[in-house]
Amino acid sequence: MAQALQQAQKAAEAGETPVGAIIVLRGRQVIGRAHNQVELLKDPTAHAEMIAITQAAAAVGDWRLTETVLYVTKEPCPMCAGAIVLARIPKVVFGASDPQHAGVLDAREVIGGVLAAECRQLLQDFFQLVRREKQSESPDAIG
Repeated sequence: MAQALQQAQKAAEAGETPVGAIIVLRGRQVIGRAHNQVELLKDPTAHAEMIAITQAAAAVGDWRLTETVLYVTKEPCPMCAGAIVLARIPKVVFGASDPQHAGVLDAREVIGGVLAAECRQLLQDFFQLVRREKQSESPDAIG
């Protein structure tokens, strides 16, 4: 999860929602590593999980990722959950819960709350900064 948090920090530094993901093969080898790139790529599907899944599939030469574990700093959204199911990833470990999308991976082995405070804090800090920046850019802002 620490490596996923490093990816999330890269996303935050780039102005992206700070979510990072790592995919590990057979508990040993990282075969996918990504952070959100929605703004950079102007692509609503460029979530950390989606990019990491694509990398992992390329690394193993198969779309079936049956011997992997996905570590992600925020509970996956429905799009990413669908990709996780389709890729046959059997285990997901996430940090911060997402009340909007809770339980979308009930059919998988899912472990939540790993480094949750750190993952949550990164997300909260990022969105507080975004809100402050938007407020200071607002033509209604007094200043």
